[in-house]
Amino acid sequence: SSDESESSSTESEESEGEDPSERDIARVYDRRIQWSVQKLAHRRRVVEELLHNLLHVCNERFLHSFFPVLQPAIGVGSGCEGWSPQEEEDVVYCMLVPLKPPSGHTFHLELNTEGEMPQKGMCVRVELVCTCTGDQLGKTKLCFLHNCEQELRENQGPNLLQTLCTGPYLDVQKITLWFQKSVTSAWAVVPQSHNYKMKVMPSSRSCKLKLEKAFRKPLLIEVIFGIQQGNSDIFLSSQPTEAFVPPGTTWLETYAVAEAMFFQHIARQAPRHSCYLKCLQLCARILVGTGFSHYTLKTVVMHLLTLIPLPGWCRKDFLLRLEDVMQYLSCCVMEKRLNHFFFGNENMPKEISLPSAFQTAQPLNLFKNLEQDPNAHAVALHEFNEL
Repeated sequence: SSDESESSSTESEESEGEDPSERDIARVYDRRIQWSVQKLAHRRRVVEELLHNLLHVCNERFLHSFFPVLQPAIGVGSGCEGWSPQEEEDVVYCMLVPLKPPSGHTFHLELNTEGEMPQKGMCVRVELVCTCTGDQLGKTKLCFLHNCEQELRENQGPNLLQTLCTGPYLDVQKITLWFQKSVTSAWAVVPQSHNYKMKVMPSSRSCKLKLEKAFRKPLLIEVIFGIQQGNSDIFLSSQPTEAFVPPGTTWLETYAVAEAMFFQHIARQAPRHSCYLKCLQLCARILVGTGFSHYTLKTVVMHLLTLIPLPGWCRKDFLLRLEDVMQYLSCCVMEKRLNHFFFGNENMPKEISLPSAFQTAQPLNLFKNLEQDPNAHAVALHEFNEL
């Protein structure tokens, strides 16, 4: 094909001046990793189109109700970014669906100060607002604040406080159950229902979908829900952490959308045939079974993408960049410090929208446990040396 000939030509041009042994290693990597990255991208596009159609049907059905308004899904996590530590067929594609308040309602974010939490948690207070002068799509709606209860009960559906809240707060578990029932009833209308059989898997804080197609590996999707913080790329998420499942009215702060925006920004700026996704893919496979998390790896690569000019991430630079990734991680382990990418980072691209508090904050050390625990530091040094 023309793409293959162009790729072959580019590879030939880039290999001039390289050491032959390095060229051989690069070719082996290219054959094994390129196909993996392409398959991830293809399956991601299938997921995005499916979610677009599914959310459209759901929103049409709730057009005149007072449930949260489902916004276009945002692909987050490694699978949607184009890399993964797992085999392509086992990747779970995570899609964050932002929620906006329906007519007559507003969301207010309140910091949750109850108990000790490993991650910043907030509650979403739902308040009713006056709609006496509002006219929605040509249909005047009653005002929850100023029309009498009997009139509201006879002529209008219940408000959000009466359906998906616990007290005045939006409840993640109630939203999850509502969405699971909604997609189940909407599925038959979605065009993809002719090709896939959909099964909703058990989950209390997200909607996990398993899509099966004849003679194909299942497609795994996890839909999580998010509340945007102002106009920034920082959200509150329904998704719990591996170590902590918060109460139903607590939403945890997530940087997943900002990370997705960052990788989209890099994709627009980087030269064709860039190797940063392949570096992530290969390093993620190398780190499987170690104490180094994939988030640690992603943080390292994000820092390097702002420190090394993007023209330096061409295919021919793969081995150099791979060495840079491991060297950067080595230094972080020895110094017991890896700064969080979004706090106090002077190299943050202006295209990423962060709350002002993030921009002025002191850097947050992701390796604080190594700083506080000599045994953990010794284990990390040993594991890295083994790599």
